[in-house]
Amino acid sequence: MLRRKFMQQSLLAGGAVLTAGISATASAATSKNILDDKPFSLNYGIHDGTFKNLAGDDFIEQIKFAHSMGFRAIEDNGMMARPMGEQKKIGDTLAKLGMSMGVFVITTDDWHWKTSLTTGKQEWIDKMLTDCKTAVETAKRCNAKYMTVVPGNYERSLSVEFQMANVISALKQAAAIFEPHGLVMVLEALSDNPDLFLRHSDQTFMVCKAVNSPACKFLFDMYHMQRNEGDIINNLDRVWDEVGYLQIGDNPGRNEPGTGEMNYKNIFAHIYKKGYKGVLGMEHGSSLHGKEGEQGLIKAYRDADAFMKG
Repeated sequence: MLRRKFMQQSLLAGGAVLTAGISATASAATSKNILDDKPFSLNYGIHDGTFKNLAGDDFIEQIKFAHSMGFRAIEDNGMMARPMGEQKKIGDTLAKLGMSMGVFVITTDDWHWKTSLTTGKQEWIDKMLTDCKTAVETAKRCNAKYMTVVPGNYERSLSVEFQMANVISALKQAAAIFEPHGLVMVLEALSDNPDLFLRHSDQTFMVCKAVNSPACKFLFDMYHMQRNEGDIINNLDRVWDEVGYLQIGDNPGRNEPGTGEMNYKNIFAHIYKKGYKGVLGMEHGSSLHGKEGEQGLIKAYRDADAFMKG
């Protein structure tokens, strides 16, 4: 078994064999707290590839390894593209380990990345609603509750107000699909492209208020929000009652906490004090390559999560 092989081969920096409670390699660990298998104070969620060097390419093995390192959640943007059997296998693995499934992206088409919902055109609304119905079935198989939605690009021929009305109208129709199932679409404001319609926290907050459904909330990606507006803690407080999901990434670089300008130890402490129990998706890379980078990522989360010791 891959994880058992890791356990047999793993060594601490000082050369001692890892205890049986740790089921994967951390052979180049530089700090004992990297190898701590107790759960984190917050529910950080890995993605496919986060631990590919330490646990192999199989996402199931990465999930098991993450659990052995104290992580209790995953997210998978591409879940809808996976075969149904694989979706269920992931969901069953999470259930067995007592882990949470975070977001996946609602799309079997690419309407998210086109001038789409802002136009008010029925062809785009129909594409979205079809994907929403497919997403309901996907969520059942992998035990998901939250799904990411991006409304698309600006429609330059319409005023911002008309575009906003079109987006709200489309999202109300989507919410009507999810609400009976207890599912939640989370709207993500992005910084990747200035053509994207949804970019700021006040704008996203307004859309959620207008849709006025428990099935429509704000995905507050702290990396994107830092790039677009900063003032993360204050803006989180301003939009908090519409926040359904959080994502992580330091800026610049979009890597693990501690590699950029954001004080994630303070941010995590603030989120913890607010009583957040949901997933914080680790939608970022590693600043270093290979096993060293993945071990450094674990240490970065242990360090940022150490606010509980203060």
